[in-house]
Amino acid sequence: MTTASRTLSALALGAIAVTALSGCVAKQSADPAASFTVSSTDSECAVSTGQATSGTLTFEVTNDGDKVTEFYLLAEDGLRIVGEVENIAPAASRTLTVVAQPGEYYTVCKPGMIGEGVGRAAFTVSGDKVAIDGPDAERKQKAVDLYAAFVKDQAGALVPAVEDLVAAYIAGDDEKARALFPLTRASYERIEPVAEALGDLDPRIDYREVDARAEGLEWTGFHRIEKDLWVPAKDALNSDGTTPAWQDWAPSTPAERGEYGDLLLSDVQELFDYVHSEEFTATLSDQGIAGISNGAVALLDEVATGKITGEEDWWSHTDLYDFAANVEGSKMAFSLVRDFVTGKGDDGAALVERISAGYDALDGALAAHGSLKAAFVPFTELSDSDRRELIDLINALAEPLSQLTGTALA
Repeated sequence: MTTASRTLSALALGAIAVTALSGCVAKQSADPAASFTVSSTDSECAVSTGQATSGTLTFEVTNDGDKVTEFYLLAEDGLRIVGEVENIAPAASRTLTVVAQPGEYYTVCKPGMIGEGVGRAAFTVSGDKVAIDGPDAERKQKAVDLYAAFVKDQAGALVPAVEDLVAAYIAGDDEKARALFPLTRASYERIEPVAEALGDLDPRIDYREVDARAEGLEWTGFHRIEKDLWVPAKDALNSDGTTPAWQDWAPSTPAERGEYGDLLLSDVQELFDYVHSEEFTATLSDQGIAGISNGAVALLDEVATGKITGEEDWWSHTDLYDFAANVEGSKMAFSLVRDFVTGKGDDGAALVERISAGYDALDGALAAHGSLKAAFVPFTELSDSDRRELIDLINALAEPLSQLTGTALA
């Protein structure tokens, strides 16, 4: 996936300032003062105003530039994510809906979906702290608790899986490590936005080489190991299509394998510790169902920006494993929000039906190429027609899914 979408995420688990609340709070979105326009160009990110009152905020983002772009609302530290919309094509628009507490934030656009972005500006939210109340408060807290349990379960499965992968990698048992690699990543891919919201943790765990180079970072994590396990041909190119695979790179020595393996273990343990901390629990409770709903959207965007292009696992071609895990994580988040959307009348029920049908169609098409349990075919074996079908199904699902958060808070 792209540099931008790895460093920033719609599921802002690190941003305590954001909450998703009861229906009576969400009705604030009807107030014109809570709606903002954003014009993203190749050099600017113009937000209609830099001030708001706490509650539900809606940003209508239009791409007036020539490159695909993204828009982010960042927490006061400029790293943690309150909300984001990505993959906004030129001349297209996307809507971001969040519920924000009083505090200082930043807005920024990322044309080309790489680098530090443009037009970073302060955004101030004033007013009173918004409390979770109303008749649905208990049900919403239950949904949050269930999602927290899901995240903790996936992190708990990830740690021993990475231990096995790293042990084989360090021992030089590349055949075993190659077999473990795609399955190990599945637990991470189901909850990837959690790590993405924590500053540089996802870059350390899951950056591609071209992403690390673009930001001047040391390249570590899964994809560093991947390239050692699937050593490219001397004349191969990196996923940017221009950089030679062997430029500034050579297969890791046994000592270097030990270092990269230990770093991945340490970073994954950091993720495990975070999701089992009181900070995570409090943050997720503050976000409520908006955080869960935006997470469903973010995980589908993960598929659209990397997996469907084959750029994610450039050397192993195991992208379909990541694809399936992202979709599973997205479906899990959707399942916890769907009842709240169904309860919004005929329009809400119709939206849930469209989203459910979209997931079913996508699952069916993906199943034609394998499964996490029985193995997937290499991404390179997909025909142009296969890829087109998956792209069309992702796009068909993305449109109604993008309405999920706004409808849940209506």
